[in-house]
Amino acid sequence: MHKNASLDWRDGQVPVSTRFDDPYYSLEDGLAETRHVFLAGNDLPARLGDGFHVAELGFGTGLNLLATLAAWRESGLAGRLRYTSFEAFPIPAEDMIRAQSAFADLAAVAADLAPFWRAGAERIALPDLDFTLVSGDARVTLPGWDGMADAWYLDGFSPAKNPELWEPALLSEVAAHTAPGGTAASYSAAGHVRRSLAEAGFAVTRAPGYGRKRHMTVARKAAP
Repeated sequence: MHKNASLDWRDGQVPVSTRFDDPYYSLEDGLAETRHVFLAGNDLPARLGDGFHVAELGFGTGLNLLATLAAWRESGLAGRLRYTSFEAFPIPAEDMIRAQSAFADLAAVAADLAPFWRAGAERIALPDLDFTLVSGDARVTLPGWDGMADAWYLDGFSPAKNPELWEPALLSEVAAHTAPGGTAASYSAAGHVRRSLAEAGFAVTRAPGYGRKRHMTVARKAAP
């Protein structure tokens, strides 16, 4: 049985993890942050196509999934987006739905997925989406995963508060599960995170961050 996350609501609007004392997304504009860091950081939606596989460390409120699926639908692409997320402490369904309701741009996508969250689903199959939630500690679950991602969203809580998701061994597993030419992006620009990604085989760049964060990290695995 996996432990659920416990959270508080800052100003009644932004969910904050009580375990990690860190908000699940930007206090300024969580959707704009996701689009800047994870979509643009991985050159999306331009790279999307049938079977494109996004993987993620830290599912949280599901905001990144919703934003990516919305971008897919807005692009008018045929086929299916593949999306796998690793999460140790899933948020209770009603809290997740409440968090997602803050983003009017995502209302249609959120409505499509809400019944699955209420049912406790960890697999979702839609005509345009193949989603899997892998519950448990990613340090245990990722090494045994047989997938290869085209783009990674590294979205754990801050490295200072959630060091487990930023360990060199885990980031090495991220690299091992990245397709040639694949990418990774993170809001964190911590030196040890960038060094670990570089040592794992990524070409790492520091890019402009979102909002008040000066920098973020983007990484690319060499093409064959």
